[in-house]
Amino acid sequence: MLRRPAPPLAGRSSGPPESARSRALEKPDSASGSTPVWLLLAGAAIGLGLATFGLLERRAEQVTLPREIAAVVGERTIRRIDYERVLAGVEGDLRSPIDDAMRRRVLDRMIDEELLVQRALDLGLAVIDRRVRGELTSGLIDSIVAEVDSQEPSDREVERHYEENIDFFTRPGRLRARTIYFSTRSDSTDPRGPAASRAAEALTRLRAGEPIDAVEQALGDEQVSPVPDTLLPASKVRDYTGPSILEAIMQLEPGRFSEPIESGGGLYIASTLEREPAIVPSLSEIEALVRQDLKRRRGDEALRDYLTTLRTQTPISIDESLFESDRDES
Repeated sequence: MLRRPAPPLAGRSSGPPESARSRALEKPDSASGSTPVWLLLAGAAIGLGLATFGLLERRAEQVTLPREIAAVVGERTIRRIDYERVLAGVEGDLRSPIDDAMRRRVLDRMIDEELLVQRALDLGLAVIDRRVRGELTSGLIDSIVAEVDSQEPSDREVERHYEENIDFFTRPGRLRARTIYFSTRSDSTDPRGPAASRAAEALTRLRAGEPIDAVEQALGDEQVSPVPDTLLPASKVRDYTGPSILEAIMQLEPGRFSEPIESGGGLYIASTLEREPAIVPSLSEIEALVRQDLKRRRGDEALRDYLTTLRTQTPISIDESLFESDRDES
C-alpha cells in the first residue's frame, strides 16, 4: 500500500524542494522499492525497439539472392559483377585495401543511384531532358560497341582488312612548293607597273633560269602567309594556297612554273620544288593501327545492325508533310 504523504507544515511550501524532486526522479523510493513511471516507459520503448530490430534482422537473414546478384531495388537488380567493378575502382583510387564498412557504403551508393534513376524514369526525364537522353544514348552505344570491341580479330582478319583498305593506310606523298604574289590593289600607283605585267615578266625570267628569290624581290609583293619551305602533305599546302593554286601545283613537275593564277586580290605564280611519292607501309609497321581500325569499323557495323533491328521491330510513322518543300523544289 502506498503511504499517504504527510500534510505540509504551516509556513512552508506545499511542494518538496527542487533538489528533493530531482532525487525522487533519479532513484526509487528506498522504503517501498517502487520505480518511477518514466523509467518504466523508457524500458518498454527500448524493449520494443530491440524486438523490432530482431524481427528486421531475421527478415534480412531470410532473403536469399542468386550468386550473380548483389542487390535488388524494386524490380531492378544490381549485378554482382557491376558491384565488384565499382568496388575495384574505389580500391584503386584509395590505393589501399578496403574494409567491410566501405564495401557496404559502396553498395549503398549504388542502391541510391538506382533509386534516383528509377525516379527520374518515372518522372519522364528520359523523354523531356535532352541531356539525359544524350547520356542514355551514349551509354547504349558504348555498350554495343564494347561487346564487339572485346572480340580480338585474328591475324588473318587483320591481314585481309589491310589488303582491302590499302589506300586508306597509304601515307600521302609530300611536296615542297613556292608561290610568288603580285597584288592588283596598287596597279595604279606601283612604279613597277600593273600586276599582270609584272607577273608575265616574272614568269619569263623564271623560265629563263633566274633565281626565284631575285625575281620575287624585284617584281613580287609580300605574302601574308607564304608556304613554308619544307616538305608538306598536299592538304597542308592547300591551307596556305587555296584549292585552285594547289591544283596547279599538283600538275607541275619539279622545277616547273605555272601560268599566273588569279586568286585573293592578285596573281600567283606557283612552282613545285620537290615531290616525295606516296608511301605504302608494310603490315608489320602498322599492324596495331590496322587492328584498331578493324575493331572500330566492326563497332560501327554492329551499331548500324542494331539500329536496323530496332527499326524493324518498332512501328515508326513519319509526317511526310515536313518534307513537302523538298518535293516542291525538285
